[in-house]
Order: sequence, then structure tokens, then C-alpha cells
Amino acid sequence: MAASGRAQVISLYRAMLTESQRFPSYNYRTYAVRRVRDAFRANRKVEDPKAVERLMVEGQQTLALMQRQVSIGKMYETQKNVVED
Repeated sequence: MAASGRAQVISLYRAMLTESQRFPSYNYRTYAVRRVRDAFRANRKVEDPKAVERLMVEGQQTLALMQRQVSIGKMYETQKNVVED
């Protein structure tokens, strides 16, 4: 993978982790972090440029979905769990 491609992947990874930390619910937050880490670890060895590009597009769509879900979650916040206090 080219250096610029690697930088883009790392940037997407950081953006997704940052966004997943913004979920108001503890359960959603931990689930999102786990899913992001697992997805990037599972695709760590992908070298094919077309596959990397496809995964980047999929990741950007997932990031947009997470951003929408965080916004919705903040509109309809519930009481905090004991774990969150």
C-alpha cells in the first residue's frame, strides 16, 4: 500500500474511533469501538489497491452512518447507567 493510501486508512481509523467515542450510550460506545477495531484488524493484510479502495468507501459510509446515529442518540438521550457515572 502506498504511503498516501496508508495515511488515508489511518486517518479514517482515527476518525471512526473518535466518532465512536461520541455515542451517548455506554453500550453503543463500547460496541462501536470494538467493531471498528475488529474490522480494521481483519482487513490489516489487504494489499490489493481495488480492495483497499472498496474498503475505504465502505468505511467512509460507515463513518457517515455513525455520525448520523450519534446525532440522533444525542437528541433522545436516556438516563445514564451505573457504569457511565
